[in-house]
Amino acid sequence: MKLLFPNGEHDPVELKLGTTRVGSGAGNDILLMAPGIAAQHCELTFDGSNGAIKVLNPANSIALNGRQVMAETPIKPGDIILFGKIGTRVMASERMQAAAAAAARKEPEDDGRTRVRQALPKFVLRGVSGSTFGKTFALVGTMTVGRAADCDISIPTDEVSRQHAKLQVMPDGIAVEDMGSANGTFINDKRIHTGMLKPGEELRLDTVRFMLVAPHLEMQQVAKAAEPAASKSAPAATGGGQVKWLFVGLLGAVAVIAGLWAAGIIKF
Repeated sequence: MKLLFPNGEHDPVELKLGTTRVGSGAGNDILLMAPGIAAQHCELTFDGSNGAIKVLNPANSIALNGRQVMAETPIKPGDIILFGKIGTRVMASERMQAAAAAAARKEPEDDGRTRVRQALPKFVLRGVSGSTFGKTFALVGTMTVGRAADCDISIPTDEVSRQHAKLQVMPDGIAVEDMGSANGTFINDKRIHTGMLKPGEELRLDTVRFMLVAPHLEMQQVAKAAEPAASKSAPAATGGGQVKWLFVGLLGAVAVIAGLWAAGIIKF
């Protein structure tokens, strides 16, 4: 397991077995010299398979996937950690990736039970700025967004109100309602009290921005993109040619699903 710092505050770090200390004081394994970083900020533990983050002082600012960390909490590849305002992404090491690939190739034993596949979410918010950059949030039913930890989508930043906005999944988009926020809710840079967010449009809570994505529409676009190519085939296309284009479309759909799985939106 390793840490990548996208803004260059530190070189990539391969977590060692045992404890890795993070802070601004001398003697830490990961030295972060920035405002808001305590001399002994936190500890990361790794046993070769599983990792965790341990808070040394409740006053130290540590967020995991947008939620404040108050106690020892497991971490996994794909997680985003904020030490104060310094962000890092948890990645699988080469050894862990090889082990995961080997496990994926191993076919599970058939125990006779019917396996239910989790459906793709209809709409997903993709963070495109600030502490939510690179994160995705599946939208289901009615959800609240705000700074408070009990919000369905918690964004621990001062620019966002404790209860900032309410989102409701509708047939053709997301109904957005501002909940009396101090800094406002915007759709495509237009401040709204209530409004409809459509796929491809931007939702902004002060400076925190999201893009609305519809995974099922992306998969349909992949399938349609394969159709013109297939139509250019000879009129007397053989069965093998038809299978080839079907295989191309299938690969595109698999790529979309794999991206959502990597982001933790769907699990099998």
